[in-house]
Amino acid sequence: MRIRLRLGPVLVVAGAVVFGWGGFTLWGSFGHHDGLATDRDRVLRAGEQQIAALNSMGCGSSDTALRRWLDASTGPLHDQLQRDWNQNKQKIDAARTCAVGSVTAAAVTSVDGRAGDAQILVAVQVTLTPAGGSPSVERRRYAAGLTRTSDGWKLKSLTSIPVDAA
Repeated sequence: MRIRLRLGPVLVVAGAVVFGWGGFTLWGSFGHHDGLATDRDRVLRAGEQQIAALNSMGCGSSDTALRRWLDASTGPLHDQLQRDWNQNKQKIDAARTCAVGSVTAAAVTSVDGRAGDAQILVAVQVTLTPAGGSPSVERRRYAAGLTRTSDGWKLKSLTSIPVDAA
């Protein structure tokens, strides 16, 4: 009988500790998912805006379009765009075509908030209007890598996926 009297309070305390620990763990996991959801939403929004910018050009100053490209990028993609500035400027000016890209669908395929890396897939519709000509529409798809920078998420890689690829 004495053992039962002593064991009862011990079991109640142990149960309370387990219950408390479970509640704390559950509460912490909600916080983690909120952070992941926030990162995912920011990645998606930034990726859509930046890929649209990289698919738009020539509707005004080619320098303005190229600055937008640089502002949307970081790392190796930014370095490549910076190296190719003069060549891209000549192509844009010679084409005399206005291109306006808009994202029609996008999905985040991975986010690592701790490392600041993310991957997205994006479908883009580009309306091309040559000077004095009629508009035409192209459809493009991309796989993109993003990195979190001090200015937010930016594109670090952009790989074209053929539209007719399965």
